[in-house]
Amino acid sequence: MSSLEVEIERILPGGYGLAHSAGHTVFVSLAAPGDRLRVRVERQQGNVLFASIDEILVASPDRIEPPCPYFGRCGGCDFQQLTYEKQLEAKAEIIRDCLHRIARLANVPDVVVTPSPHEWRYRMRAMWQIDQEQQTLGYYERGSRRVCDVADCAVLVPELQETLERVRATGWHELPPGLKHLDVVAGDNGVSVAPSFAQFETRELSLIIGGESYSYNAEAFFQINPSLLGSLVDFALQDASGDTAVDLYCGVGLFTLPLARRFNRVIGVEANPVATRFARRNLERASLSNARIVNASVADWVRRESVASFVLLDPPRAGAESVVIKGILDFGAPRISYVSCDPATLARDLKKLIAGGYAIESLAAFDLFPQTHHVETVVRLQLG
Repeated sequence: MSSLEVEIERILPGGYGLAHSAGHTVFVSLAAPGDRLRVRVERQQGNVLFASIDEILVASPDRIEPPCPYFGRCGGCDFQQLTYEKQLEAKAEIIRDCLHRIARLANVPDVVVTPSPHEWRYRMRAMWQIDQEQQTLGYYERGSRRVCDVADCAVLVPELQETLERVRATGWHELPPGLKHLDVVAGDNGVSVAPSFAQFETRELSLIIGGESYSYNAEAFFQINPSLLGSLVDFALQDASGDTAVDLYCGVGLFTLPLARRFNRVIGVEANPVATRFARRNLERASLSNARIVNASVADWVRRESVASFVLLDPPRAGAESVVIKGILDFGAPRISYVSCDPATLARDLKKLIAGGYAIESLAAFDLFPQTHHVETVVRLQLG
């Protein structure tokens, strides 16, 4: 592949550094704004070249030495080369870029990213990849399905790091045959691993967020950075109250419980049966009888329902399906809170909601994922 000398202008959605060379747009992995680099072109897609760093000719003042020995090979973190201040700036710029370029907003709101109290050792949930033939355990290598053998992951909370060490010390013959990955999550009362094997159990955990108690396990989704969840929930709901609230993709009920304290009636919709079971249990333990959880895909459910005074949605990284956005528009709820872990799919869906008559009331971002380009964004919208 060809080699180029480029200067990085800024960080793009997806975490790539942007450069230009001989009429081409160049996307460079693991770059910092202001870097002067010699890069190797890995592939071409139309006028866009995707490249990796061969040599740092002049380092950006925002570049630091990544502390993790696996950085660059492991596909997990891609911002360790940036100072934390620059990581937050880059994430704010990624959100602004998506809102301007994808959502077509003429006046992009100010974006402030709330920093994580912990830049390292914050992650309470992970998926560890396993290659039993090669006897490696860790995360996929960047751009491949090879497993990078990781002994110490610097973003895991201490309880998960200790569990990683225990799993690695377990004999390979004790792993279930054909096991490809492990889901792990921590809580106030230990660690849950799925699937169970040897001395590792898929046990029920609990965690208190904003005064609410949540139960869950490794088979049900829960956010990875608990230190910011209280602030995130407060912003998403703020002064919301009224008759009927709908919580789409509700998981174990992170938003459902506080919604049930503000609205006369709450409906949570969740496709995962394990998460559904925990959401119902969490409501019952909180003595919140005015909320019910529907175990169904959100796309199927919105086709059948048509009433809500407030809608909260927290979809997966792919965003909400088109039929879900249409269903939300059909609800005609006066207010919506959209919680997103991907600025690009958020902007795509916001474009449809704004075309349907909604306007952005306020926006906030939370750095749930330090050392990566990912960022959690919450947008509150009003109808009319």
